[in-house]
Amino acid sequence: MITSLVTGGAGFIGSHVVKHCLALGHRVIVLDDLSGGFEDHIPEGAIFVQGSVTDEQLVASLFEQYKFTYVYHLAAYAAEGLSHFIRRFNYNNNLIGSINLINESVKHKVKCFVFTSSIAVYGAGQLPMREDMVPQPEDPYGVSKYAVELDLKAAHEMFGLDYVVFRPHNVYGENQNIGDKYRNVIGIFMNQIMQGKPLTIFGDGEQTRAFSYIDDVAIPIAHAVNTPAAFNQVFNIGADKPYTVNELAKVVGECFGVTPNINYLQARNEVMHAYSDHSKAHGVFGEGSGVSLAEGIRRMAEWAKVVGARESKEFANIEINEKLPQGWEKKTQPSAVPA
Repeated sequence: MITSLVTGGAGFIGSHVVKHCLALGHRVIVLDDLSGGFEDHIPEGAIFVQGSVTDEQLVASLFEQYKFTYVYHLAAYAAEGLSHFIRRFNYNNNLIGSINLINESVKHKVKCFVFTSSIAVYGAGQLPMREDMVPQPEDPYGVSKYAVELDLKAAHEMFGLDYVVFRPHNVYGENQNIGDKYRNVIGIFMNQIMQGKPLTIFGDGEQTRAFSYIDDVAIPIAHAVNTPAAFNQVFNIGADKPYTVNELAKVVGECFGVTPNINYLQARNEVMHAYSDHSKAHGVFGEGSGVSLAEGIRRMAEWAKVVGARESKEFANIEINEKLPQGWEKKTQPSAVPA
């Protein structure tokens, strides 16, 4: 039997990958610490283990117990902008946790390690972003992701560990954590509308992103292990057409039947324009789902209306307070890591 480990499988992208792996006939073990996911997002039929990829002993015991055929590594704290202010947390979770998995994958002769990286590895000024460009990440989140990519390449060359790296971007859809104010702008907008609050936009809203519906990302990730042409390759993955954040706010408002009231905040330190070329992925995995931004947001909005608004939680362990973006300042009341 094919047995797959999906880290972060209670999270947004991870829960969808679990669903598609189960459909492929895999026995799926989910490892998730529930810091950014929810247990009820895990599809029925998967085995859930609550814990962190940073727990070296737990990771080793799972590999010994289940003898994984494949590893899908999606566990990460993916708040790119916040990573400047939580550097130790970022590297412990996103880099050291990944190395724990790679070590055990080498030891246990895993057949393929599928890693979800990010277009954050590219940095600014490289448009459209292509896989043959030299990454120049500009934030600790992108640095950690690129470091894992390099380590996987080294592990393949030294030990023969096959891998596939995906660099998705701005993914949205059902199961997204809409209660996290530090990331996932579409979820933030929906949560604010359902709470009767103005939509908050950093800067003038003219920054552009190609927002990617979940099916354009989760399906190729799940099927990568059955695609030998993908082995030991890096793929940009997601939607092709960029939109401004102002355009996005209008579409989200329409799905809720409101005209957004926008509160423009001071611009934060972020890449102004980010979109990538996906011709390599299309050549190996075929074309995407064809779900438009309006249709994808409509689907997510219908789900969000059922789930309801979620209270945004403060990140408890900000390491650097200097230059924190407006609205991210630490509050005086007790706070917790986003859940």
